[in-house]
Amino acid sequence: MEQLLASLGAIRDLGWAAELFAVVTITLVGRYFALRLLKVLGRHFENTSNAWDDALFDAARLPLSWFILIMGLLWAVDVGEGYIDTELFSAENMGLFRQLALIVLIALFLVRFITRAESRLLKNQETQAAVLGTQLDPTTLHALAKLLRLSVVISAILIAMPTLGIEITALLAFGGVGGIAVGFAAKDLLANFFGGLMIYLDRPFAIGDWIRSPDREIEGTVETIGWRLTVVRTFDKRPLYVPNSVFNTLSLENPSRMTNRRIKETIGIRYQDAAKMEAIVKDVKAMLLAHEEIDTEQTLIVNFLSYASSSLDFFIYTFTKTTNWIQFHEIKQDVLLKIVAIVHSHGADFAFPTTTLDGLEGFIAGSDKKEAS
Repeated sequence: MEQLLASLGAIRDLGWAAELFAVVTITLVGRYFALRLLKVLGRHFENTSNAWDDALFDAARLPLSWFILIMGLLWAVDVGEGYIDTELFSAENMGLFRQLALIVLIALFLVRFITRAESRLLKNQETQAAVLGTQLDPTTLHALAKLLRLSVVISAILIAMPTLGIEITALLAFGGVGGIAVGFAAKDLLANFFGGLMIYLDRPFAIGDWIRSPDREIEGTVETIGWRLTVVRTFDKRPLYVPNSVFNTLSLENPSRMTNRRIKETIGIRYQDAAKMEAIVKDVKAMLLAHEEIDTEQTLIVNFLSYASSSLDFFIYTFTKTTNWIQFHEIKQDVLLKIVAIVHSHGADFAFPTTTLDGLEGFIAGSDKKEAS
């Protein structure tokens, strides 16, 4: 009889092991085929111009993998329920674990989807602008993505709290009392947070803009705008980390939003070329009006300016069509060289500081006579 019971126990244990092996095998095979299917579909949809389907399949891979593994683990626990007698694998604990796993995996999927969609929209900015009819703003897109990710995380935490037996009302009551102390302790952090919020709302600059402040030694290109810090890459390629609260109290210039670049120069010719001044000014103005890179709809002035100590000065005041710094200097060089050619074409020349000593010959002759005597 004892041998019969032992044989039945061995068969029973063998059956449990076989069931457990089958569950593990089905889980791993199902996970392999599910991920393989997602990979094939992802490759197919990569050829489309829509960024949303690429983000969807890419974001689903990791949560789906963990979902299948967790469900397989719970299935294995259910199979071994009659063989393992422990409170750890009770129905209540398994239900709690299943709910928490589902909440975490859904939140993970949403966060990954938002991140992947953000990166793909930025990567396909020109294509998306053609489809949507508007140009995507990277700063707004980053801010919206951060806000959505924060909303997903907070929502997941609030949903998980009742599952763990934590009452949200009690937490809110504690937050009302402790919020004052936390607010004082994190005053600077909150100031930077609301400073970043004001940057997103007022939009004084965006990612990629060249900014500078006459109040502080801040000048460079905006790389990132966070909730606490803004990273500015200076022109010598050093990163400058600026707390967002600083932007609430300083004056800021944004040269990236200029509509034109200005050429403002004062040019002097010799006094002996005074009769040629009118013709020179007239030809320089005609040259600027005919120049294809000069914006003639903006202010354009070429006038005789003043009698200087060593020259007769005229000035030019005009604007280029481009705002690109390198192209601007190329255009300015072309304009100045053409002015040189105009001045020389009239037989005139540019003035430079000179000093004339009257009666120098008489002074030298008188000195020679004194030495002879």
